[in-house]
Parts: sequence; structure tokens; C-alpha cells
Amino acid sequence: MPDATGLELIAQELRAADGAPEGATSHSPILETRFFRGRGTLVVEPERIRAVLAHLRERGYSFMSSLHGVDHYPHEPRLGVVYELLDMARVDRITVKVLLGSDAPVLESVTPDTPEGAGWPTADHQEREVYDMFGVVFRGHPDLRRILMPEDYEGHPQRRDFPIGGEPVIFTYNERQAMGDAG
Repeated sequence: MPDATGLELIAQELRAADGAPEGATSHSPILETRFFRGRGTLVVEPERIRAVLAHLRERGYSFMSSLHGVDHYPHEPRLGVVYELLDMARVDRITVKVLLGSDAPVLESVTPDTPEGAGWPTADHQEREVYDMFGVVFRGHPDLRRILMPEDYEGHPQRRDFPIGGEPVIFTYNERQAMGDAG
């Protein structure tokens, strides 16, 4: 993993590639860098996620080991999408995080079937899962639909404000009770 200094150098490189003046954070693709417990994280502008991931791929982070959603309820921006990238030659990893508001969260897809060229093959299935569980819409995804829940299911069960409970599970020992038959 890049150390804190290495993480700042990567962030500076990404800012320079985007044309931001040295030291500037406004109009930069990098909103923040975090180094905690040996892990480096870049917090990125949602509109620039594709460009940042493409640049990191050129730096050697060519394998996306994970893409997942998080809910920071009750804080805003509430939803996040986290990308874990791995440089397999150096056995080095970096985390890239995007924060999205809870009202109509939309993010560009990073799947392979995008007009800009090569994407991340592992993102296809994982973007669908984040869409299904958290409600993040990945614009440009080739087949964005529910993957774990039924198509007609309402809501997103991994959001922290989703009601806990659900339908009773019927087993042989509680069949009469669950069906409402006391006798």
C-alpha cells in the first residue's frame, strides 16, 4: 500500500493530470486523501471517477478486486461507492471512494462495454449488486437490473433506514402460528 506520502504524491499526480494548479483542491478530481491503519484512500469527485480509475490503471492498479456500496446514514452525502484496486506486480492496493447524495444517486458505470474503451470486467456484477442493495444508478451499465432481489421488489435493503423485519418464515414447527391458524 502506498504510505501517506505516496498517497499524497498520487493525489498530486491526479490533480496535475486534470489540469488543477498545484495545491488546489477546488475543481480537482481528488476531494480528500485518507491514510488510516496502513490503508490509503482517495475520495474522488463523482463526475471524474472514470478518469481517476483510468489513470490509476496506467499506474499499475490494473485489477479491481472489489466494488461495493456503503450508507453513511444519517450523514450527507449519504451513499458511497468504494473501489478497491490492486497492483499485482507490486502487491500494492489503493481504495477509491465516491460520495453521493441520497436523492437520485447516479454514477458513471466503469464496466467494459463503455464508449471510452476498456473498463473493469469485475464491475459488471458488482455494480448491479450496489444498484439492487443501495439504489445507486450506474449510467451506461449494459444490463442494470436487480440481481439479488425480485424485479418488483420496492426499496433497497442495505440502506440503513430500510425497515427491519419482513415476512415471517414458515417452518413445520410454526406453520399454524405463521399462517394465523391458532388451532
